[in-house]
Amino acid sequence: MVALVPALTAPVDPVTALRRIAFLMERQRAGSYRIEAFRKAAATISALPDGELAARHTAGTVQDLPGIGKATAGVIGEALDGELPAYLRSLQDNNTSLLKPGGEALYAALAGDAHTHSNWSDGGSPIEEMVLTAVETGHEWMVLTDHSPQLKVARGLTVERLTKQIAIVDAITASLAGTFTLLKGIEVDILDDGSLDQTPAMLAKLDLVVASVHSKLRMNAEPMTRRMVAAVRNPRVNILGHCTGRLVTGSRGTRSQSDFDARAVFEACAEHDVAVEINSRPERCDPPDELILLAQEIGCLFSIDSDAHAPGQLDMKAYGAERATRLGIDPDRIVTTWDVDRLREWAGRRA
Repeated sequence: MVALVPALTAPVDPVTALRRIAFLMERQRAGSYRIEAFRKAAATISALPDGELAARHTAGTVQDLPGIGKATAGVIGEALDGELPAYLRSLQDNNTSLLKPGGEALYAALAGDAHTHSNWSDGGSPIEEMVLTAVETGHEWMVLTDHSPQLKVARGLTVERLTKQIAIVDAITASLAGTFTLLKGIEVDILDDGSLDQTPAMLAKLDLVVASVHSKLRMNAEPMTRRMVAAVRNPRVNILGHCTGRLVTGSRGTRSQSDFDARAVFEACAEHDVAVEINSRPERCDPPDELILLAQEIGCLFSIDSDAHAPGQLDMKAYGAERATRLGIDPDRIVTTWDVDRLREWAGRRA
């Protein structure tokens, strides 16, 4: 089940130290440029022949390597000297608890994450790094849900690119031999008329589909309701993502929620066995509490998702777990607490 990663102690491998620093910085929502420096440094030294890094450390030439600066070289040097790097120690001292207390039991009961992104669209890390971190944090499964073609600003996946990604996802799952399952998915845009931004043939090849509105968020309530209900009725849709589209904080500013008949949309979700996402990103906090309670009253399933765009953001599910706990949502109605077989059986029923 999902858990916080234990703190590292000396001695620590330099690659492990750099990866953990990047993870903890992502968890704190630090600037992407600084985080990228540590991930690039880890990739650089991982590719070196055996013995070269130690020899460079002795010779004082670690910073001659591409992408290695003063800060990353310092971490590498301290790790090679058998010490816990000071920067890593400082980050660990300030990252010892859940990002949001109050949902500890539910957080621990989560088995997976149904909404994650990689650098194939607008995420910051390769698929393999997202998977490795999911394994390290106790996930049993994760769905890779990169964006669909219309969202060009997020490098949405065309049919051709999604086909290539599906093959990679299958290969990763096969290589992990049942210890972890990476599921094939997509966050597909709900188009103006409620249709989905990917071909039916491609959607049929996926294990799970999250459908979200990303455009024309200020559409009038009546057409927005028709749009969302049409998407929910599509037999390929499993989860309605961040349904109001609101932003409540963060670097992108704030955005009011879309206007739609929430009761009609959630009744369609309940009728068609589509889960309502509790999006755990703190800048979204979507849907608001009153809509979660309405969906609960109507009898909807839920999905607590991180919407992670970087490995360290997988921990953001703590925000969703706190909200679901506070609002009294039955854990068994949350699909991300289910094991992978139950999830697959549920997701496959509508196809």
